[in-house]
Amino acid sequence: MNTIIKLLQENSNVSNYKINIHRKETCELFYIHGKLETVRRTDNCEKEVTVYVDHDDFKGDAQFFVYPSTTENQIATLISEAVKKANLINNQPYSLPQAETGEYVVSSNFSEYEATDLASMISDAVFSANTIAGASLNSVEIFINKHTETVFNSLGLHKTQTRYDAMVEAIPTFNGAKQSVELYEQYNFAEYEKEIVTAEIAGKLQEVKLRYEAITPDFPLDCKVVLNKQELSELFWNIADDLNYSSVYSHSNLRNKGDFIQEDPIGDKIGITMFGQIIGSIRSSKFDSDGLSLDSIRLVDESKVVNYYGANRYGQYLNETPTGNLRCLSVDPGSAEESAFSAEPTLEIISMSGLQVDLYSDYIGGEIRLAYYHDGNNITPVTGVSISGSLKEVLKDIRLSKTTGIFDGYCGPEKAILEHLKIF
Repeated sequence: MNTIIKLLQENSNVSNYKINIHRKETCELFYIHGKLETVRRTDNCEKEVTVYVDHDDFKGDAQFFVYPSTTENQIATLISEAVKKANLINNQPYSLPQAETGEYVVSSNFSEYEATDLASMISDAVFSANTIAGASLNSVEIFINKHTETVFNSLGLHKTQTRYDAMVEAIPTFNGAKQSVELYEQYNFAEYEKEIVTAEIAGKLQEVKLRYEAITPDFPLDCKVVLNKQELSELFWNIADDLNYSSVYSHSNLRNKGDFIQEDPIGDKIGITMFGQIIGSIRSSKFDSDGLSLDSIRLVDESKVVNYYGANRYGQYLNETPTGNLRCLSVDPGSAEESAFSAEPTLEIISMSGLQVDLYSDYIGGEIRLAYYHDGNNITPVTGVSISGSLKEVLKDIRLSKTTGIFDGYCGPEKAILEHLKIF
């Protein structure tokens, strides 16, 4: 690092620089048919250098990576090449964060355990979910990750943080009389609770069994639709991304401050807050890649847009106080009790090929891989259907659950009841 900094300082064409270092330590377990086949430990360190060049009333930047094998002469060449590239970038001027220092730890109970012990505990939680006759976990891979991230620049900023996360990849399989059905599960979390891990995997094993039993309905489905937290995450991230500084600056945003997300809402009014950290979220961070400290900001209150958010550069362009790249989204819980989600005919979506949301086209829809049709008395697993409708109409009547859950960077209602969707 001393060599990199020395060479950057010696190059008179470099106006400023930033260095991001990411060290990732992992403990990994690989199972086939319930048998532990491989245990692996890794320790990787990645260094990214950003070179800034002020030229002709513009600011340009370019990046390159440095590896342990990179020689001093190669680093000097990489800096010169980055300077040439930065001179071709005509961004409006902006200033870098400066003179902040600190060492931080993102809250997680992973820090209470040795990585190998935690991996074993997660393994026990995963396989204890395998209680359904005919269903099994064909393969399971468990990854425990410790991230140590450092950012410093030429203006005296120097910060380091430690954060943790885990990922379980599994292939739940159901072997029936006619055929075998497999699903893919990727479950990410940053707070360990055995019951929650077991419930997540048990849900997928139940899902693969019902996927085997699912029918393509030969009767019309004209009912309300229930979304779960994964699809709700996609819906609300589309809304939040529209309010990012970069979207506003490029005039690609649909809504502005003072606008309403919902028109004359009859259902629950939407509230959204962006956070730097949410307990259990794999996207929690103390600072972003520029080194800006992350806190929180209210984006949408009672359906009304009250703020934007985003990174340092675009915040300055808009004369806003940069919030930093906040990657945790929190949605206010709603009014719907658990009983509301099965009290009348509903189609509860369990998995989709991906929820499609287009704010400009006023569209929401997608292909359903598995859903449960509640007719008021019985539950029938169905597949081979799709949904589509007007996003404005859907948001107008949306009812959000009182209970909340976490999915990657989303924290909010676990379920929502949607109306005005065509099922075909």
